Amino acid sequence: VQLQASGGGSVQAGDSLRLSCAATGPSFSRYVMAWFRQAPGNEREFVAAVHRNPSSTNYADSVKDRFAISRDNAKKAVYLQMNSLKPEDTAVYFCAARPSILTDAIRITPAEYNYWGLGTLVTVSS
Repeated sequence: VQLQASGGGSVQAGDSLRLSCAATGPSFSRYVMAWFRQAPGNEREFVAAVHRNPSSTNYADSVKDRFAISRDNAKKAVYLQMNSLKPEDTAVYFCAARPSILTDAIRITPAEYNYWGLGTLVTVSS
């Protein structure tokens, strides 16, 4: 599967952004999809993930209640709605995919994801 993220930009603190990740290739519905981010000088960190079952999601504590991940299997896309953005959310955001079976737990480390898209930059100013 190939992934392409879009939707980043420069916003003010408190604003919202919606990131999109378009996938190409077969069997999109069989992948757990996730968003990670990497700020300058920092390691890549988990943000959110959605299982093959769209109702099963997981969030980093730092974004819980502000961000929402969703997927549209018909469109082969995953989204990250980011609300109440903070300067510390500034980073390059990456989407990632991991082929999974239904009973798999959602993984939150970058090494456990097989496919990555190029990132999209989100800059939040105070």
